[in-house]
Amino acid sequence: MSLAKWTVGLLAGMSMLAFAAPADAGEVRVTVAEYSAKTGPYFEEVKKEFEAANPGITIKYEVVPWDVLLQKLTTDITAGTNADLSIIGTRWLIDFVQQDVAEPLDSYITPEFKDRFIDTFLQPSIMDGHTYGLPIAASARAMYYNKELFEKAGIAKPPATWTELQEDARKIKAVGAFGYGLQGKEIETDVYYYYAMWSFGTEILNKDGTSGLGTPGALEAAKLYKSMIDEGLTEPGVTSNNREDVQNLFKQGKVGMMITAPFLSNQIKEEAPKLKYGVAAIPAGPTGARGTYGVTDSIIMFKNSKNKDEAWKLLDFLFTKEQRAKFTQGEGFLPVNKEEAKMDYYVNNADLAAFTALLPNARFAPVIPGWEEIAQITSDAMQKIYLGSATPEAALKDAADKANAVLKKK
Repeated sequence: MSLAKWTVGLLAGMSMLAFAAPADAGEVRVTVAEYSAKTGPYFEEVKKEFEAANPGITIKYEVVPWDVLLQKLTTDITAGTNADLSIIGTRWLIDFVQQDVAEPLDSYITPEFKDRFIDTFLQPSIMDGHTYGLPIAASARAMYYNKELFEKAGIAKPPATWTELQEDARKIKAVGAFGYGLQGKEIETDVYYYYAMWSFGTEILNKDGTSGLGTPGALEAAKLYKSMIDEGLTEPGVTSNNREDVQNLFKQGKVGMMITAPFLSNQIKEEAPKLKYGVAAIPAGPTGARGTYGVTDSIIMFKNSKNKDEAWKLLDFLFTKEQRAKFTQGEGFLPVNKEEAKMDYYVNNADLAAFTALLPNARFAPVIPGWEEIAQITSDAMQKIYLGSATPEAALKDAADKANAVLKKK
C-alpha cells in the first residue's frame, strides 16, 4: 500500500470546515486513493451495484493519486468542499481526530458489523475508545527470494537470520546477480531500515516515548546495511532506487532477495509469469527477534457530511465479504474481513499464507502527531549512511535528537 509524504501545515485553517458546500440530497461523495489502474474501475462497478440496490442514493467518486492525496484533502477541508467519505493513510488519522473533522462511527457500528473485521487491522483506527475509520486496505511485508538464483548459488532454503542472509547474498553475488535488494529513497525508505532494526530488538519508540534511533540495536542494524552496501551485496546506487525500482529488478531476475508487500506477487504473475520465486519470513536477529511492518489505509466519514446515513450505507456495502474480496484480490492486499480470509483464494495461496503468518509480529506506524516528519528524519539519516556522507553513529545520533525534538513538541 502507498505512503504519501507529509504536508507542512496539514490542518491549517480547518476552522472553515463547518462551512461545507451544500450536498445534493442522497448524494454520497467519496475521495478515493488510487492504488493501481484497477482502483477506478472497481469503484465504478461498486457505484452501479450500490445505486441499483439503493434507489435514491447516488455515488460520486473522485480518484486521486496517493502522492497528492493529503494535499488535496487539506485544501478541500480548509475550503469546506471535502467529500462525505475519504480513503486516508491511517497514520494521518490522529491529526484529523484531534482537529475534530473525523466523524466517530460508533453509533453506526453494531457488534455484528464489528465482528466482520480481523481485529489486528481494525485497531489502528480506534482512538480513545472510538472508531474513526475502517480498514479499506491492509498489508504486511515479507521476504521474496528468487528460486533459480538460489539453486544456481547452491542455497537450499531462504535465510532464517541476517547472518545467513549475508552469506547467501555473497553466494548470489558470486553467480552474477545482486544478493539483496535495498531500497534507498522515497516511500518506506525508513521502513526498509526498520526490518533490520526490529530484528536487533529495537522499537521505533522506546518505552519512555523517546526515539529508538539512539539505541545499540538501531546502530547494529544500520551497520549491517552499510556493510552489505560496502561489500557489494546490494544493487549499486541504493539511494537512487525506490520501492518500485527494487521490485522491478527482482521481476527482471537480477535480485536474489528483497522485502516488500503482497502486491508484488500479483505483479509477478502479470509481468514476469516465468519467474520462479518464494516468499519467506523476514530474517531474525541475534536473539531471534523479528518483525514485519503492518500497514492499513482507512476510509473515514467527515463530521460535516450532510448525508451521513447514506454514506454509512455505502460503507456497510463496501465491507461485505463479496466487495472486500473483489477489491482485495484485485489490488493484491491482505483480507481484513474474517469470512473473506476463509476463502480458498487465501487459504490455498502460499504467498499470502507467508504474510499472514507474520501478522502476530506486525508493527504499525506509531499513532502520534508528527509521525511523517519523524519518518522523513529517519529516511534522511539512512541515505547519509548509505552514501557514506555520515557514519552510522553520527547520523543516528543526529536523527534521534531531531526525532526527540519533534516528539517533545507534541
